[in-house]
Amino acid sequence: MSPATAQRLPSPYRPEAEVLTRRLQALQGALDWAAAAQQAAPWVRAVRRHPPPFWAMESLLKEYPISSAEGLALMRLAEALLRVPDAETAIALTADQLSRADFEGSADSALARLSSSAISLSKRFLPGDGAQGEGNVFSRLGARTVVAATLRAVQLLGRQFVLGQSIREAMNEAAAARRRQPNLRFSYDMLGEGARTAPDAERYLEHYQQGIAAIGAGVDRTQPVQANDGISIKLSALHPRYEALQRERVMEELVPRVWGLCKMAAEANINLTIDAEEVDRLELSLDVFEALAGRVARETPQWQGFGLALQSYQTRALELIASVADIARRHGIRLMCRLVKGAYWDAEIKRAQELGLPHYPVFTHKHHTDVSYLACAKAMLDAKDVIYPQFATHNAGTIAAILQMARRNGAPFELQRLHGMGEGIYREVLQDPQLACRVYAPVGQHRDLLAYLVRRLLENGANSSFVHQLADESVGMDELLESPLHLTPEPSLPLPPELYGPQRRNSAGLDLAVPTMRAPLQEALAATPVPALAMADPAQVSAAVERSLAAGEGWSRTPVAQRAAILRRAADAMEADLPRLCALLVKEGFQCWGDSIAEVREAVDFLRYYALEAERILQPVTLPGPTGESNELRLTARGAWVCISPWNFPLAIFTGQVAAALVTGNTVLAKPAEQTPAIAAEAIRLLHGAGVPRDAVQLLHGLGETVGAALVAEPRIAGVVFTGSTQVAKIIQRALAAKDGPIVPLIAETGGINAMLVDSTALPEQVADAVMQSAFRSAGQRCSALRLLCVHEAIADGVIAMIQGAARELVTGDPAEWRTDVGPVIDGDAFANLQQHVERLHREAKPLLPPSPFDPATRLIAPQAFEVANIGQVKHEIFGPVLHIARWRGDPQEVIHAINRIGYGLTLGIQTRIDSRAEALAREARIGNVYVNRNMIGAVVGVQPFGGEGMSGTGPKAGGPNYLPRFCAEQTVTVNTTAAGGNVALLA
Repeated sequence: MSPATAQRLPSPYRPEAEVLTRRLQALQGALDWAAAAQQAAPWVRAVRRHPPPFWAMESLLKEYPISSAEGLALMRLAEALLRVPDAETAIALTADQLSRADFEGSADSALARLSSSAISLSKRFLPGDGAQGEGNVFSRLGARTVVAATLRAVQLLGRQFVLGQSIREAMNEAAAARRRQPNLRFSYDMLGEGARTAPDAERYLEHYQQGIAAIGAGVDRTQPVQANDGISIKLSALHPRYEALQRERVMEELVPRVWGLCKMAAEANINLTIDAEEVDRLELSLDVFEALAGRVARETPQWQGFGLALQSYQTRALELIASVADIARRHGIRLMCRLVKGAYWDAEIKRAQELGLPHYPVFTHKHHTDVSYLACAKAMLDAKDVIYPQFATHNAGTIAAILQMARRNGAPFELQRLHGMGEGIYREVLQDPQLACRVYAPVGQHRDLLAYLVRRLLENGANSSFVHQLADESVGMDELLESPLHLTPEPSLPLPPELYGPQRRNSAGLDLAVPTMRAPLQEALAATPVPALAMADPAQVSAAVERSLAAGEGWSRTPVAQRAAILRRAADAMEADLPRLCALLVKEGFQCWGDSIAEVREAVDFLRYYALEAERILQPVTLPGPTGESNELRLTARGAWVCISPWNFPLAIFTGQVAAALVTGNTVLAKPAEQTPAIAAEAIRLLHGAGVPRDAVQLLHGLGETVGAALVAEPRIAGVVFTGSTQVAKIIQRALAAKDGPIVPLIAETGGINAMLVDSTALPEQVADAVMQSAFRSAGQRCSALRLLCVHEAIADGVIAMIQGAARELVTGDPAEWRTDVGPVIDGDAFANLQQHVERLHREAKPLLPPSPFDPATRLIAPQAFEVANIGQVKHEIFGPVLHIARWRGDPQEVIHAINRIGYGLTLGIQTRIDSRAEALAREARIGNVYVNRNMIGAVVGVQPFGGEGMSGTGPKAGGPNYLPRFCAEQTVTVNTTAAGGNVALLA
């Protein structure tokens, strides 16, 4: 069973205006918004007359908007402080965040008084924030006291959004709430984000099982399931690889696991809702949902409590509802489905931009999401034969509109809200005894709440959100209840292709979760052979240089605009040929599909970026000087450049080197890695096809020690650009220095022992994700790959255990298979070297993962990790999926100093929630690329210019504004304008 080839839903990436137009058409004649606003207005006035208590979300957002320094500080503390185990780091985090805010200047309210008493003391006691004139002991005692008070304040904040830390506690709180308001129901959410390891998934499963058992013991099994409490489950919490490309595993392993929960819920007569997740998991969620629906129909057909959460902010939400209703009808069952607006908006926007997708999968205007919500609500009410709709919203206008449509339709339904939010509105709405509201109630330890809470704060704290505006009395009733039923033609953000502005188009990518986007790649794989290329003879080098120099006379005089246009044509051709180029990368370079797409896109980005940069830097610059004289600085071509590129990025780095030399007017003699010549030949073919003269760029395929050495030794070359090992770079450096004649520039980018520093404020799940990508993607064969992970001792055990579990879940195998994460290493020599290194580490360090079976026939090496005694033990770059882990304590600056002493300086990762610490560590690091709270691979052209220092390269950075000038000579032309007479400019 491979990833799904059929697609249930339309593409997520369609024009927003086109989709919204259809949503508005679906609502024609179904809704009188003016009447809905009229019904909602008294609710709003009542809430403003009787505002919610100071701990409610609305009050918090009013007091400390997310856009303010105070709101951001509270959010960051709520996200991180409770999980920090050591006092020193807790003090540093609190000082860092609170020093950025002015809590003492807040309004005179209960919340402001609480803040000033518990939080603003930090200005006096926290290190660096006013502890003047006091001894260190008193200062430290004061700091600890403030941290304790801040911890307590964050815990109190957590209590407002978590119904209980255990299911029993939550049920007791629910019972108390029901005594005050009888028409409440609850859906308990056992807190937890996605599992990274099998033990994580088992633990979450046990939590759900315990929750269902407890809820079931407290409900009336004779009344309709819709009237009982229920549970919400997250599929990504129940499987560590809940991803579209792992569909076979998911269907085999996850479906039986979830069916066990469904069966428990059916026997207990409670409802079970599968929570919504990100866009790329939606089709997979539908596959899982239908498999479970089939079992419900066969084994518990009387149970009507199964359902799915549906996100209206997705552009295909309406089609999703039709698909879910169709599943129910085909299987003859009835569902309970929750309509929500959606909680991953910022992540979906960023992902679409990073992947270079044609449109966003979510609406970019809030009122468009509101329109979609109303259209989806109508569709759910129309499907009353198979769906019992649950409408989750805190928007008074939306609630009134739903009541109006439901009255017309006659469909039963319920409303929903989040615990800790919307209580004021629902206090008014639920005065109608015919209405019921289900409270979505998080259950769990407050530290497990953190990611959830921050997501909710972001979701509901935006200035455009109803929750925020309800608390702001300066927002008038007409504005607050304004009709959303209109189209704004343009998205509120530039589309992903326009991410870099009108002058440089973002490279187009694919979403491998979408079957129709995978199909061309699969077809290209079957149709694309890897041609054999004859090797050049070193004796041919002299003639090739002769042709290159001859071509340079005309190419260097070609206007820069014309050269840039040729590069842009080549970029367009490469982008159009993406599937075939990806197939070549998979077959010849042994890359996995995601890496191959990223590489083609990087090559396209290099072509477009250098075209734009050349037009910028190659314009003459007029310099100031004395009157009667003109001074002009010009950049000119140097001549024939040798470009020597590696096998690990055989298209992107090859294209980047060649394009930089060509667009600045130089000619190129390109020697690709001997392992990947066919890919390089395709790049040359595209450049020739775009208009580069054949002799201006020539491919010389051969061994480095023969053809490469002959090129470097050629006395007429003007420069060498090289990416590869430090050892080879030094050989080239010595060869160039030994030659007579001009001093030839060398641009070298070499490898690194790249480190990541993790302090005790870091979120372990984020660390595990970053490590899996940085250390093991591309089988660890990136110059930027993570080699050395430095983890604070206070969290090391937990982080290492999570990394061990996550690494075991990675799939090592054939890169042509969609599910593969780690493919083979490039050749037999690389394999033998890695085997030798790993065997040595088994003797000298502590193995953390099962040993990889070494089979030279496959060249597959499963992820390997070893704990070393200290940073100094890691002396050599190991170019493969091998990670070293060291624990640290004390001052993180000392860790950076130890990393600096290694001598490499390519990439560094920093995982911390202490902003000032991240800034200070980045300043201290002698490292070319520093990445904070993310992975440390995949530098984007023009966004993260790439290159190192020390033993990691010479600079300037590839894909950056200083790269092209290195390919140029500089010339200043000074003209005495008074030579033929006086200076007439003075007369003017």
